[in-house]
Amino acid sequence: MEHTSSRDGTRIAYARTGQGPAVVLVSGAMSTGATVAPLAAALADRFDVTVYDRRGRGESGDTEPYAVEREVEDLAALIEAVGGETSLYGVSSGGALVLRAAASGLPVRRVAVYEVPYAMDDEAARAGAEYTERLTEALGRGRRGEAVELFLRLTGLGEEMIRSARQSPMWAGMESVAPSLAYDDAVMGDHRAPRSVLASVGAPLLSLAGGASAEWMREAARTVAEAAPQGTYRALEGQSHMVEPGVLAPVLAEFFAG
Repeated sequence: MEHTSSRDGTRIAYARTGQGPAVVLVSGAMSTGATVAPLAAALADRFDVTVYDRRGRGESGDTEPYAVEREVEDLAALIEAVGGETSLYGVSSGGALVLRAAASGLPVRRVAVYEVPYAMDDEAARAGAEYTERLTEALGRGRRGEAVELFLRLTGLGEEMIRSARQSPMWAGMESVAPSLAYDDAVMGDHRAPRSVLASVGAPLLSLAGGASAEWMREAARTVAEAAPQGTYRALEGQSHMVEPGVLAPVLAEFFAG
């Protein structure tokens, strides 16, 4: 992987593939650039695609104290490294970061997000606030395993599946990036759609959801599109939160080609 330095000196690891207009892919919680690498490969025939390890995970560094603005600066450094202008795609909480970056005035041509999990009612917002409180306590006490469990419950995973996950070879890797869960939580703000932020996204925006996902996910995606000046909503038939790169890539390619 290549490296660039963010404004605060943090080294950000990234990899590029393909040729064409620049596109940067942003992963969500508990993930690295490798998570979106299959999507990058599916776009590489038409675009110069960059994937990267967000700060605090993978091969990238980290610098305390954390602030969402530092992750926006990471994207600014990446955009400069890949040519000075790009389109952005973000999945889940990575989508929330992309929206904040686009609203900040970075040189972004087009913006696409997939299922940013904003709370659509008071009950969901309260659940998000409770998660924030318990996550902060768990990480403050160094209980990384507990933090991972909290996140998995938030995503709707059942207790039996969480117990199975604890026994899997992947658990150690999940615990290693557990501190970055606080970063994704910070990016999500109060867990509600940030309408003032969305209103400041000047670039054309495509907000996607899976046709097989929960209705609230589709409602959240529609809300994002409706709150942005140039927003469009689209559902991908048969897809869930774990969207298939082969289905997503043609939709993104058409949108990014403009």
